[in-house]
Amino acid sequence: MVSKLSITLLAVAALTTTARAQDKTSDVIARGEYLARAGDCTACHTAPEGRLFAGGRAMPTPFGTIYTSNITPDPEAGIGKWTADDFYRTMHSGRFPDGGLIYPAMPFASYTKVTRADSDAIFAYLRSIAPVNQKNKPHELRFPYDNRQLILGWRTLFFSEGEFKPDPSKSAEWNRGAYLVEGLGHCGMCHSPINALGGTSQSDAFKGGLIPMQNWYAPSLTSNREAGLGDWSIKDITDLLQTGVSARGVVYGPMAEVVHNSLQYLNDADTKAMAVYLKGIAEGSSPPPASTVLPNTESSLLISLGKTVYDKNCASCHGTQGEGRPPHWPPLANNQSIEMQSAVNPIRMVLNGGYPPGTEGNPMPYGMPPFAGLLSDNEVAAVVSYIRTAWGNRGSPVSAREANELRSAPLN
Repeated sequence: MVSKLSITLLAVAALTTTARAQDKTSDVIARGEYLARAGDCTACHTAPEGRLFAGGRAMPTPFGTIYTSNITPDPEAGIGKWTADDFYRTMHSGRFPDGGLIYPAMPFASYTKVTRADSDAIFAYLRSIAPVNQKNKPHELRFPYDNRQLILGWRTLFFSEGEFKPDPSKSAEWNRGAYLVEGLGHCGMCHSPINALGGTSQSDAFKGGLIPMQNWYAPSLTSNREAGLGDWSIKDITDLLQTGVSARGVVYGPMAEVVHNSLQYLNDADTKAMAVYLKGIAEGSSPPPASTVLPNTESSLLISLGKTVYDKNCASCHGTQGEGRPPHWPPLANNQSIEMQSAVNPIRMVLNGGYPPGTEGNPMPYGMPPFAGLLSDNEVAAVVSYIRTAWGNRGSPVSAREANELRSAPLN
């Protein structure tokens, strides 16, 4: 006979096993949520004012508009019928469970590096959120880009399938940073030049480029004349990633959204690992950029006007000599983001202003007001030309035409 004590002990053991299984599941879901943050899945798969991960966000591209998909666990409109194997294959190979090709607006060229364990954790988290019965909106792509079979050519040229392989010559910390930057973080999606086919060659990775969907310039992460971090301290880099501000710079535009949605939630160890990797891939200082592209007389008059505009509108925050008052008012003298070959970002900041992201480390950020309604195209060009050439800065002047072209650019 089985005693009452034995039955009681068996019941307790069963409850303990169940509790442990539930705890393990909760841990996996929590890790999946963290990894989804690291991958910034919210940015694309949640439309403005929309439900979490229900998709429907319009993504303008040079080839037409792509609408992001519903990745909630709804069985009809979302991924409720998918298995963990389906999800991993989609992340790893850029194909739907039925074998259909995914447009590379989804950064599967980066997500292919994600490990199976991390993919399973993200899938477990997505299965835990509220399902939303919102059908996916068809893409609006121009001919011939609406033919998915063309993606086969793109994949041949620009896609290398395979999980991240650590570099044995580097530290574990460097490799962790590389995994986050190259894989989940998909930083190369913006910080690499995109050619006419919508791809990036491996040799050009992280060398910067214009983001056509948003009319911002994502600077090179390798060149120390742009956003290369070779001469930054690890603290300055981690401060920028976690809070959006540091003694060396401030993030605005699309990068502010990345910090707000994603990077501020990473733990200190992962943030430091990313900083170590980013500092490690920076090349030596680039040669000074080409001097003025405008006629000397014109550029001289432009810069003279620019000083007048600067002294009236900018010096109170950024200093008469561009010294700034970091971290809230960044310096403009010897500022990499001011001297870059592309002047898109400083022009947009003068026109549209902006705020760093509100983060736990910087909950009430100081912002810059827009001057589009106060300054003419000539005045915008003049003040940007002035700050790009004053105080030892080695940028080149810009024209009123460049300022005018960016007046109608989307604000985000």
